[in-house]
Amino acid sequence: MRFSLPRALGYLVGGLWTGQGGRKRIEARQSRNLRRLVEKVRRDSPLFHRLYADLPPSDKIELRDLPVTRKPDLMAEFDDWLTIRSLSLKKARAHLRDIGKVGVPIDDVAVFQTSGTSGEPAVIVLPSTFVEYAFGIMIARFDRGMRKLVRTVRKLGTRVTITGGRGHFAGNGFNRLVQRLYPALAKGFDLTVIEAEQPIDRLVERLNAVPNVAWIVTYPSVLAILAKEKEAGRLKIEPALFSTGGETLTDDLRERVGRAFPSLKYGILDPYGCTECLMLSFECSHGRKHVNEDWVILEAVDEAMQPVPDGTVSSTVLLTVLANDVQPFIRYDLGDCVRYSEDPCPCGSPFRSFEVEGRQATLVRVGEVTLSPLVFDLEHEDARRIQLVQTSEREFELRMLLVEDAVAGRVFEDVIGSVSRVFRENGLENVAVRASDAPPEFTASGKFHQVVLLQNAKAHRSAQSDTPHLASA
Repeated sequence: MRFSLPRALGYLVGGLWTGQGGRKRIEARQSRNLRRLVEKVRRDSPLFHRLYADLPPSDKIELRDLPVTRKPDLMAEFDDWLTIRSLSLKKARAHLRDIGKVGVPIDDVAVFQTSGTSGEPAVIVLPSTFVEYAFGIMIARFDRGMRKLVRTVRKLGTRVTITGGRGHFAGNGFNRLVQRLYPALAKGFDLTVIEAEQPIDRLVERLNAVPNVAWIVTYPSVLAILAKEKEAGRLKIEPALFSTGGETLTDDLRERVGRAFPSLKYGILDPYGCTECLMLSFECSHGRKHVNEDWVILEAVDEAMQPVPDGTVSSTVLLTVLANDVQPFIRYDLGDCVRYSEDPCPCGSPFRSFEVEGRQATLVRVGEVTLSPLVFDLEHEDARRIQLVQTSEREFELRMLLVEDAVAGRVFEDVIGSVSRVFRENGLENVAVRASDAPPEFTASGKFHQVVLLQNAKAHRSAQSDTPHLASA
């Protein structure tokens, strides 16, 4: 797997050319890229060959002709999903089990995993062309104000990313991949990575030890913890900029962070992306999110998968990634809720802008201690799903869906020990964690949360009593 700077520059030049041509040029490029992708997956993906067997010819295909796809169905047929035949799910998972191989390519592709907070973890496969797209388009979409901001902040000091470090997650893994593929490019970002899954005292200590922290990239749930530590006087850093992702950044949290960090001269950037498509959107200097529509299609739809009008909050959103022809994501149900803007953006960009409404960050609160769900390792080789449910302020229960022939007692003992250790490391000695015979549960909307908070557990039990069939989802 190699990073080609000329190809990345091609995405940059093509992205600039498309944006300068307005809506007509954007839609034409999107249509060509879609039909090219459909032709590719019909030919090389056994799964999509079957799915699209009765559809019109690829050169006449329209987006609405294509069926909606979902993560559980695609993962169930992983070996037929990809357009390459060399990488099986078994081989990919063996690679992901080795923490020493984070950011290391396999079979000329990069492999990451999702956190599984909205369902079963997915295995994500990225070719080198997607890495080149990500960097080329990122630069192409910076407006003048954003380019000036990035240059200024980089001169101020170090950029720190706080993300999951105990697995092959994209936040950490993508940075390591770039360092491996193109060290000079990675060095230019002056990047320090800190694991989010550690006791808060240790996280604060590590941040305080980094000289001249100018820019922090992390999740809103972690940002809330940093704000509290700053308010308490334990966190000493004076960053000029935050970037967040993966969860919804609420207005309340944005205001609180602004008060806690007077040094935050450039505020908080909050682009929208996911492991399936890291460069899904860009944020302009007016604070609006814009879809990279020449290479990404993001459909706001209702429960029947029909388009909703601009200004209306969707029930879910369908993602089509035109820049990844190795692992096709086409009309892929992300589960998030968005609302497209009705008015043009003041920045003048022809790319549609939107707001994200359905990625609310959740924090675990026990007494005076607040924890991010990221600190809990809720994975085990003998469990398909693990869920930690807060049943009272200081009581939790573990629910599991075990693999066949697994010894339940041993799995529960392992995970309870891991969860209890997290509580102790954060000064919580009197928290009870018990095994439960109940299965892990989905929300009424079909989402799965690995950590269910007390208020959500109560609401969920109420909803479960009204819709008993959901328990077997």
